[in-house]
Amino acid sequence: MRRSTKRLTLILFALSAIILAGCGAATQGALGANKGAVDSPKPSTATTSTSVTSSTTTTTAAPARLLSGTLDAPLPAPAPLAPFGDPAVAGQGVWTPTGRLVDGMPAVYEAKLVPPGGTQPAGIAWMDTGLLSARLYSGSRSPGGGPYHYTAPVQPADATSLVAAFNGGFIMNVAHGGYYTEGRVIDPLVNGAASLVIYSDGSVNVGAWGSDLTMTPNVVSVRQNLVPLVSGGQPTAQAASADWQAWGATCGANSCVGPGIENQWRSGVGVTANGALVYVTGPSLDPLQLAQLLVRSGAIRGMQLDINPYWTVLVTYSPSTSGGEAAPSNGSKLLPGTVQGPQTFFESWWARDFITMSARPAP
Repeated sequence: MRRSTKRLTLILFALSAIILAGCGAATQGALGANKGAVDSPKPSTATTSTSVTSSTTTTTAAPARLLSGTLDAPLPAPAPLAPFGDPAVAGQGVWTPTGRLVDGMPAVYEAKLVPPGGTQPAGIAWMDTGLLSARLYSGSRSPGGGPYHYTAPVQPADATSLVAAFNGGFIMNVAHGGYYTEGRVIDPLVNGAASLVIYSDGSVNVGAWGSDLTMTPNVVSVRQNLVPLVSGGQPTAQAASADWQAWGATCGANSCVGPGIENQWRSGVGVTANGALVYVTGPSLDPLQLAQLLVRSGAIRGMQLDINPYWTVLVTYSPSTSGGEAAPSNGSKLLPGTVQGPQTFFESWWARDFITMSARPAP
């Protein structure tokens, strides 16, 4: 069955479920400073929760496809997001398809949203895990301990299916978590730590290690970073804490010399009730605003990734042919203001971990 037919079937099934339903009657303390977030950069050579609350406050159970780790159909396209502000800034919350088509369908949608109390829009990417397969790339700086088979630069053979890529987390001595990939424990995994987990079929999940997620034979990568930012479809108590420094050491307003500021470039990732992956980054976010943006985007569980101007980035790639290679020349940044861009993941000097989302083979 073609994926387009599966998508229609999935939508009809979901509508039927809604109609039938209508007929019926933190745990970890201070997280430490992200000293790695202010490392001097190298110069570029090129210019499971069972009951959750969604962004529309609808309570639903996590689907079997997510719990089982098997993704067998594309997802319905995301619904528009309600802006936080009143009056709303024009264009907020409207999704735009972007990146390489997969089996003739968009696999990534992007939108912009001003966070509560904010003035600058954050970028949001929604990724269809029925069409995309995740992979963790490791770096010599984070996590270290290489060499790795999957590391920068992305090789031509992998570039032919690459749709999107985004940044990982803190360097490991300040991540307060562990790292597992390519059959090796690079740093011991920590119970309670916020974790991005990738399975052998390319499916991906986000949650607290030891409760939401555990080690199974089909786990191929675990990237931990601090503690959960979103749980049960809501920002965690830690996200709302006044101790914003617990979420990492930030740069100042104009440089990384001097006292840091609360509202700074931050990034995060979460999973929705139907298994989509959502990524958020913005130039002036505190931890709670990052969590609120993830929740508004539908995340039932979420975690902070890296922070500060040099480290946060999501890029989509749109080669001119379906089997063409992703390359810096056909890449597009989620937000124009991010320092890194389409060239980053194709540079051999890039020493940080990152996640790629590539087209799944047609069934």
